[in-house]
Amino acid sequence: MTAPPPPAKAPTIGQFTAEPASIERGQAATLRWSVTDATSVTIDQGIGTVQGSGNRQVFPSNTTTYRLTASGAGGNTSASATVNVTVPPPPPPPPPQNRTSITDRFEKEIGDALFDYDSSDIREDARSVLTRNSDALKGILHDFPASAIVVEGHCDERGSAEYNLGLGDRRATAAKEFLTQLGIAPDKLKTISYGKERPVCTDSNEACWQRNRRAHFGAGQ
Repeated sequence: MTAPPPPAKAPTIGQFTAEPASIERGQAATLRWSVTDATSVTIDQGIGTVQGSGNRQVFPSNTTTYRLTASGAGGNTSASATVNVTVPPPPPPPPPQNRTSITDRFEKEIGDALFDYDSSDIREDARSVLTRNSDALKGILHDFPASAIVVEGHCDERGSAEYNLGLGDRRATAAKEFLTQLGIAPDKLKTISYGKERPVCTDSNEACWQRNRRAHFGAGQ
């Protein structure tokens, strides 16, 4: 009589970590994991199904615990990793002054997020700009509740008009999604791409092109 087959192995989670485990709001943490003997691996908080090993950048706006669940013929197992998010203290309030227009507020308080050539990825300096912008935009929306924010995507002069319209749209969308993670209501953010049609600098050199590769912000209705 043949011996019964050995029982199926339960999934094993070799690693599930968040690095770094503590960040300031607007910074990124990287989830890393490795799982064996699993037929399905998922991570909650909107990440979903993943490969048995890998990594993923996350940008939580508040302290967040991510749970990895591994399922297989031998059962289920899970592990968790927490990213602690600290919020820098707000700057002291400005001295009382006459109410300014919303256009003046945008010009004085909101900066452009710059991009690398042919890219819509949010780089480190743009994260810092967008994090500062999010606080200022919340104040502007509080003072002008009927207004919306227009996120403009711009490109340098290289490439076709059609290609740059698409690239500008991806840049505006990336900036919008980042601001949404920082608590700006999505219905208050509208995107538009101007491609290469509205440069702020017209010299043909890298310093000028860099100024034109940007997400710019303005007031809308």
